[in-house]
Amino acid sequence: MNRHLRNAVVAAAAITAGLLMTACQNGTGTDSSGKSGTGAGRPAAAEKASDSQGSKGSEGSESSATPKGSEGSHDSANPKGVSGTFQNGTVSYLAPGKYIVSVPGRTDQQFLVADDTEVHGAGTICGEAGSKVDAPCTLDQLEAAAKKGAVSADVEMRNGIATQVTERRSAEGKGVSGTWFGNVSYLAPGKYTVSDMKGVEQQFLLAEDTKIWGYGDICGDTNTGEGGQGGTECTEAELEAAAKKGFSAEVVISDGIATTIRDDH
Repeated sequence: MNRHLRNAVVAAAAITAGLLMTACQNGTGTDSSGKSGTGAGRPAAAEKASDSQGSKGSEGSESSATPKGSEGSHDSANPKGVSGTFQNGTVSYLAPGKYIVSVPGRTDQQFLVADDTEVHGAGTICGEAGSKVDAPCTLDQLEAAAKKGAVSADVEMRNGIATQVTERRSAEGKGVSGTWFGNVSYLAPGKYTVSDMKGVEQQFLLAEDTKIWGYGDICGDTNTGEGGQGGTECTEAELEAAAKKGFSAEVVISDGIATTIRDDH
């Protein structure tokens, strides 16, 4: 009897111990929210990975968000083009839409032209030589004239772009007078320049009564003329052909118009 009682007590104790162990295992595997510890760990790791990837993505988005235009904005901060008026200059062609104006005593200045650049001619760019009124010219006419040779002009520019190019007349229409020795160059029909040894140019016009004497450069030769000393009277066409090549001469000018031209024989 006693032996049966002891066996029953031992069995009851074993059952109780098993129940307690099961309860402990369930208690350690469950948090206050009822989620398992293993399951709770996984979202935390995923959140860290997501945060890590998100931070990398945000860094990438920041770097890619830097616009290339911002680098260009630095360029726009560069000093603007030159502004001012360049008088008594000579304009030469550089490239389509790009020219350079040279003024004695100043540094040569490049400039651009725009669709609204005003161009006024007085016989070289366009218009009639000797006219008292400037003629409106096109940009194509300016380019064509500048390609042939330097054009005497005043240039007004703003931020490196010409707002106005005005061809100059001889002494602004007052007409210069005097005698020049130098190289004669062709500008336009009836219009020429003579430059001295210093490179200073003087424009002049021709008239119907301009005397043109040749001693081998314009026309004739050194032994022609009266007694071999008078030279040969040349035509304007011969003068134009010679001036397009360039030759030295003595030019007498009165009020901006050549009265006599003698090549340097």
